[in-house]
Amino acid sequence: MSDNSTSSSRSTPPAAAGVTGGYEGHSLTLKILIGFFAGLSIYNALELTALVFLTFSRYRGLYFWSLLISSLGLIPYALGFSFKFFRVLVGDAKWLSVTLLTIGWYPMITGQSLILWSRLHLIVSGEKGRKILLYTKWMIIIDAIILHIPTTVVTYGSNGDINTATFVEVYNIVEKIQMTGFFLQEVILSSIYIIETVRILRTSFQPNTRRLMHQLVCINVIIIIMDTGLLSMEYASLYLLETVTKGVCYSIKIKLEFAILSRLVKFVGGGQRGGEHVDRGQPIAFLGVKKTTQKTDSTDDNDVSDFLDMTRIATDVTHASPLPRRDLSSAYGDGLGLEFARFQHVESANWEDGGENGQGDGRSVDRKG
Repeated sequence: MSDNSTSSSRSTPPAAAGVTGGYEGHSLTLKILIGFFAGLSIYNALELTALVFLTFSRYRGLYFWSLLISSLGLIPYALGFSFKFFRVLVGDAKWLSVTLLTIGWYPMITGQSLILWSRLHLIVSGEKGRKILLYTKWMIIIDAIILHIPTTVVTYGSNGDINTATFVEVYNIVEKIQMTGFFLQEVILSSIYIIETVRILRTSFQPNTRRLMHQLVCINVIIIIMDTGLLSMEYASLYLLETVTKGVCYSIKIKLEFAILSRLVKFVGGGQRGGEHVDRGQPIAFLGVKKTTQKTDSTDDNDVSDFLDMTRIATDVTHASPLPRRDLSSAYGDGLGLEFARFQHVESANWEDGGENGQGDGRSVDRKG
């Protein structure tokens, strides 16, 4: 009896608990925890999916698809580890559990990074911003190839019947490597948001800007903290607990990112077409008033809204005063002088009576004297 017990313990190393097969313990608390986390992950996934479809009027763009696919990936992931740990599917059917777990894991991990990357252009600009977007894009692509594929191979091998112990040993090494790689990837993306946000906070005095930037910093700090907790459980070889917790953590991270990045899109003031942001190549710095919808090729370097109360100014302080009408009339003739006077009249009406986005309501303001 003692020999059989020893032989069994040696054939299944402690590190393989949860890696091969399902949960074999008798802890009711752990079983409840597994079921609760699986249900919470699926609930968050369904809620996120509904929010995405209700928020976007046109279903296109990287932001939309990364949000949708990463949210839907939570469902097969949660079902996969539930079927696996509770031994719902046994025999050859066990491969369905592993496949569901793997199919959900791909979009859940890389999709979350794509969500952050798809909105990174809102806070970086210029040549530096272009390089950041390029390098981080290739970082996500390369990490997806070199970290997802080897982990998938050893995951299937660890649940097979050939050289199982060897695959489990390799799995414990590969799993730590891929967790560290994806951890560094998300820390880099979140750190870019934090660094650029702090830079904006130093240059902007608008209360709305500062409030949103503080929220953006806090959310990215929370993301790093959750990633650190998952990585700590992995290095502690708490595979089962790390697996069931990962789905909940990623669903919370996606919900936080969806909330703050959607606000960031509206706050930047770029055009909206069917819920998808139309990037105008403008940085977010010095935002505090609504931008006009008129397109321009120059950056908004003359925005003084951070230093002046724009509601108390009756003239356009960002442009030089026009020449008197009589000078134009005498120099170029009465026709040009009248045309310029009419242009000035319309411009004044738009400035005085402008509605949202700087558009006038059609009323004219007759300034005599």
